[in-house]
Amino acid sequence: MYTLEQIYDRLTSQGNATKMTTFTEPASGPGSTLHTLDDIYDLAWPARVPKTGQTKCYTNTANSEVNCPAAGWPGQDGDHQKGVAWPNPRFTANVDNNGDGDCTDPGETCDGTVTDNLTGLIWLKDANCIMTQYPGFDADGKVTWQQALQFVAGIDAGTYPNCGAGQTDWRLPNVRELQSLIHHGVYGPAVPNTAGTGKWVEGDPFTGVQLDFYWSSTSAFISSQAGLVNLNFGIGFSDTKESDYYVWPVRGGE
Repeated sequence: MYTLEQIYDRLTSQGNATKMTTFTEPASGPGSTLHTLDDIYDLAWPARVPKTGQTKCYTNTANSEVNCPAAGWPGQDGDHQKGVAWPNPRFTANVDNNGDGDCTDPGETCDGTVTDNLTGLIWLKDANCIMTQYPGFDADGKVTWQQALQFVAGIDAGTYPNCGAGQTDWRLPNVRELQSLIHHGVYGPAVPNTAGTGKWVEGDPFTGVQLDFYWSSTSAFISSQAGLVNLNFGIGFSDTKESDYYVWPVRGGE
């Protein structure tokens, strides 16, 4: 059997702990775990909406940070901070699991990818791989929606392997997957660092994050447009599919 403490630790690890495949029967009853069954339940079946990362409160003028709770401006996100807590570290930069260099084993994640420990999604480490690896496709990495879809399909087909990190199940993220990267407590960009406690900087853990819009695979209600997320300020938007924006492949998830 496992103790409540072991179960609690396993749930809070967000899938990063060593799997529990064997156990030893205890010689005596467990002591206090300091965790209630409600604690375990809340971790096992939480409201799956994560925190935004915002911890401050503001008025309606620029650079107007005020203490939370803000008199006259009650009930802000930074005051309530509701949602599933982010793990620390938020991201894990993956390495070749067994050192064979081919990244083809089932479930293997390799160099050049980053796992989001909050969502389980695996992102390409290079957030502008078109420009970095295939400038002939587009010199600055900004492409139409159709080109974005075709490029990611080309990664999986082996046409653009330098942007695949040895994997062939990449996709253009849907708008909610893309929005899940946003840290609403920072901007320029509104993307968290490896720990999830501050703003992304080059290499921590991603490279090439652009302060601009990125395509999602989600069409808007006006079907000539598709969903976008601005990684500079963290806002969602939509625009005509003929416009040019950046591409960030993702894999995994539900």
